[in-house]
Amino acid sequence: MSVRTKKLALTEGITAGILFGTAAIFIRFLQNMDTFQIAFWRLIIACLTLAVILIVLGKSLNLNLVKKNLKELLILSFLLSLHFIFFVSAVKDTTILNATILVNTTPIFSVFISSFLFNIKPSSLAIIGLTISFIGMCVIAFAETVSANTNPLQEGFSPSLRGDLEAVLAALVEAFYLNYGRKIRKQMTILSIMFPIYVLAAVIVGILSVPATNKILTLPTEAGIILPLIGLGVLPTATAHTLYFSSLSNLKSFETATMALLEPVGATILGVTLFREIPAPLFVFGSTLILLGIFFIVKEKRRRHLSLTKQIKKDEGY
Repeated sequence: MSVRTKKLALTEGITAGILFGTAAIFIRFLQNMDTFQIAFWRLIIACLTLAVILIVLGKSLNLNLVKKNLKELLILSFLLSLHFIFFVSAVKDTTILNATILVNTTPIFSVFISSFLFNIKPSSLAIIGLTISFIGMCVIAFAETVSANTNPLQEGFSPSLRGDLEAVLAALVEAFYLNYGRKIRKQMTILSIMFPIYVLAAVIVGILSVPATNKILTLPTEAGIILPLIGLGVLPTATAHTLYFSSLSNLKSFETATMALLEPVGATILGVTLFREIPAPLFVFGSTLILLGIFFIVKEKRRRHLSLTKQIKKDEGY
């Protein structure tokens, strides 16, 4: 892999991480829309955006490869649709800080997936990271519970706690999505992968919305809804998510995970600026623990990669 390709992949990852931070902000401007409508239309707009790019660039989808990998594309589309549904719901139910921090616990679940599905046991450093991040999640859950109990008007299951759990589920689904998608990324170009994935994911969200909401998805007409939807579909979806998936072919997993950690930073800053959503100290503490734990896991992935590279060079006589 050339230096230019490496730099390009890093640029893709950094751009994706920054633009991911806008997703929660756009969703906050769409509080009057239900979760399935937001997820569906962001995917439709992403489809239209990629369609325009394909036409302008004169690129083809390579339908033969699409048909050959249709099963894999369907699985990826289903996982992506669930990820968007859980994340949109999380942003509506909890704070921007919690939603964006917890959805970036994907590397934590990746360790478990690697361990159980690929029989790759985590090192002591990875276990330390998992433990710290788990404590951080417990701190946030505790803070949400205390907050709910101090409000006499709130009974039962805290909406904020529900939002935190939805964000964690979004991270879990994304971990499966990325692990499953790495192989197909090497076989197809990024536009020929993402366009059918967005199309199929939109169809899946539309189907799931019927039993979940008992309503048929309708086309929004209000300018106050259309503009945030376009922003959501173009920036964090069509642009950021496509670049993020693309960078997987050239960046190691620890580098991709590091780039994604730019999301909660940007989203929290925008949340404070636009919505005056200032996080409480206990939430910041729990979020810091989660980021610290993810740092340990990312650091372990980097160490393992360097060790493997040295071993390969040694075996080849370098």
